[in-house]
Amino acid sequence: MVSTDVKNILKNKMTFIKQENRNDLCLVGPVTLPVQLDDQTVTFQWYSWLELDDRYSKENFLESLTKANLASLQQSSVLVFGDFNQSNEALIRMHSICHTGDIFGSKRCDCGYQLRQSMKMVVGNGSGAIFYLANHEGRGIGLFSKSLAYLLQQEGFDTVEANQALGFEDDHRSYEEAIRVLKELRQKPVTLITNNPKKLQALRKHGLTADKNIPLWGDVSEYNKHYLETKVHKSGHIPLEERMTV
Repeated sequence: MVSTDVKNILKNKMTFIKQENRNDLCLVGPVTLPVQLDDQTVTFQWYSWLELDDRYSKENFLESLTKANLASLQQSSVLVFGDFNQSNEALIRMHSICHTGDIFGSKRCDCGYQLRQSMKMVVGNGSGAIFYLANHEGRGIGLFSKSLAYLLQQEGFDTVEANQALGFEDDHRSYEEAIRVLKELRQKPVTLITNNPKKLQALRKHGLTADKNIPLWGDVSEYNKHYLETKVHKSGHIPLEERMTV
């Protein structure tokens, strides 16, 4: 159930674009997005839109988000390097798609940095794989819902509170398909690149053959410091200062 206060915040940032004989579009934004362009940080305004299959009021539309399954409308892939099947040591990264961080270089998170650095780590190791999980946007709530969560974060919500305020759980991601693909590509154990030991434990419960993880920290800035601290305090991530391997 989305509260009245949350609806009031978001309704002012939603526009229904109507056209005769066409489905409505719901345009959401602007979201303030600091982006790193070479040696300078440039602040953009980001919008997201969604085609509506039915006629909604803004209130009813917000209530329908948790049942829309928007995150499942994309496809995932995996980037493999080296002799992944036979090598003794292989690194893997289960990377959740981040449209804003991976593509635009947003500094509201560290996802783009983690993706590029994971690729460098895999290459440096000589063998590994990057799983790019397209239905993981916003920890599984989808890009459009993530844009709404970002707007709430601009009003003082943290990343966990914003997802929950929209009626979602903190984390909706599933790794079942990725693990099935991994088992097809490699039978030997792997080392997981992640800052979250709980993620390793959860993946192992679902069949991942991995004994340890390697943390990956970096690209901390004024724009994402609170976001990263929230992941440590509420999502079980390893504190930056510890930099330990579990």
